[in-house]
Amino acid sequence: MKKLLVSSLLFIGASLMAEPIVLSGSIISDNQKMITSRFMGFVTSVNVSEGEQVRKNQVLYTIDSREIDSAKRQAESGLQIYENQYQNVMRNLERHKRLLKKDMVSRYEVENLELAAKNLEDMIKISKARLGEVKNQYAYLNVKAPNDGVVVQKNIKVGEMAMPGMPAIVLSDLSNLKVSAEIAESDLPRIKHGKKVTVKIPSLNITTIGRVTAIIPNSNPMTHTFKIKVSFKTRNRSVYPGMYATVEID
Repeated sequence: MKKLLVSSLLFIGASLMAEPIVLSGSIISDNQKMITSRFMGFVTSVNVSEGEQVRKNQVLYTIDSREIDSAKRQAESGLQIYENQYQNVMRNLERHKRLLKKDMVSRYEVENLELAAKNLEDMIKISKARLGEVKNQYAYLNVKAPNDGVVVQKNIKVGEMAMPGMPAIVLSDLSNLKVSAEIAESDLPRIKHGKKVTVKIPSLNITTIGRVTAIIPNSNPMTHTFKIKVSFKTRNRSVYPGMYATVEID
């Protein structure tokens, strides 16, 4: 009788262990980018809306060119000053060379002018390179999408000031979606990196196979759960970040 009871308990325990774990989670994009401008300026146009799908290199918004215009004027002014100085030095150098032949000036004076001319030639080269860099910056006034994706957040409007480092648009890559879920500490032995699991998106009636791609080694002290990420493939283009999904682990 005792052996029968033990066998029954072992069978029940094995059955419980065989029950799949079902985790609730949500769809996330593992390639979400905060789009910002490189320069400060007023927004002159915003070409996208929240929820809109965009293509790589599509212009998202534009800013005015005041900051770059100012830098360009300064670079052009500096270049003009050096070029004028160079012309004056070269005129004096030619005159001093003629006077040197008549022993009316010293070799030292001529050499000083030659050195000044060489230094100004170097400064002109640097100024031209700087001016070229400033002109190239005009391309950054049109802020473009770095990849295909969907606009999940838009924080700018026409007439507002765009600031470098301040996210103006949040873009999610829909080609790299995953499910983010939390698993109990006691169930961690049931999973490992690369394990196949079943992913379901109830709202779209999608069931597909996924793989555990990340187990974040940082538990939630309140719930004693660990975050996992599961990659999956689907041809359904209606899957968006934020959708409810489940992960079934055998």
